[in-house]
Amino acid sequence: QVQLVESGGGLVRPGGSLRLSCAASGSIFSSDNIGWYRRAPGKQRELVARITGGSSTIYADSVKGRFTISRDNARKMVGLQMNSLKPEDTAVYYCNLDRSGWGTYWGLGTQVTVSS
Repeated sequence: QVQLVESGGGLVRPGGSLRLSCAASGSIFSSDNIGWYRRAPGKQRELVARITGGSSTIYADSVKGRFTISRDNARKMVGLQMNSLKPEDTAVYYCNLDRSGWGTYWGLGTQVTVSS
């Protein structure tokens, strides 16, 4: 069983930056695929960024060049650096861990609001 706890959300002005963190209880395996998803009001949850066990990364087109996902298996942490934030980035952001043969785990989310 893995529990994920997100932190770092908040209110930021357009053009600002935030760094989200996801702390995992238990271990993060090098083979785990880890991602950040978000759900904006009235919309479905969508993938923001994902990093595989081989450290390959994928990003939603809407965040490419602005967001960076990272992982530190030893510290059991996953990060999402968000720069040049836009109002349309406003959403609840969720950490996700997908472990082959074990299952998929979700955090409870952290609110990010981009507004002037």
